[in-house]
Amino acid sequence: MRSLSGRTTVEERRTGVERLAWWLDNAITVPGTRFRIGFDALIGLIPGVGDLVGTLLSSYIIAVAAAQGLPPSALARMAINVGLEAIVGVVPIVGDLFDAAWKANQRNIELMAQFHRAPDAARRQSRVLVAAWAVGAITFIVILGIGTFAIIRWVVDALRSAG
Repeated sequence: MRSLSGRTTVEERRTGVERLAWWLDNAITVPGTRFRIGFDALIGLIPGVGDLVGTLLSSYIIAVAAAQGLPPSALARMAINVGLEAIVGVVPIVGDLFDAAWKANQRNIELMAQFHRAPDAARRQSRVLVAAWAVGAITFIVILGIGTFAIIRWVVDALRSAG
């Protein structure tokens, strides 16, 4: 229902983002299977702008979650879901298959529902997962940096010994 001021209610916004997530992640049944994909995977097939449009649509769900008062840890977890889908999504074909399977929007809708059912448990779980992702990202960056340094040093040493 609309409030007396004509604005949408929290419940209407929640229903709206649930519907958006369904369209983005589950609207189309793959013929001959029970597997479903959404328009997000199809939009992602458009080179250059497809993944950007999908990420912007997915970000709207996070914005609604923020307006509903989800804690920063839950919002960060939602952003990780969308970000992972966006990063992997830029890889042709593989990214689109990942997008169809990962279903970041449905994950985020479930996280919103979990927060409304059991806010303390959702907050704790989100903090743990965000911390784990942060440790993983830092570890990856350090390993990547060490590997890059080792390769550069090997090339420099090879050039010195050749000349």
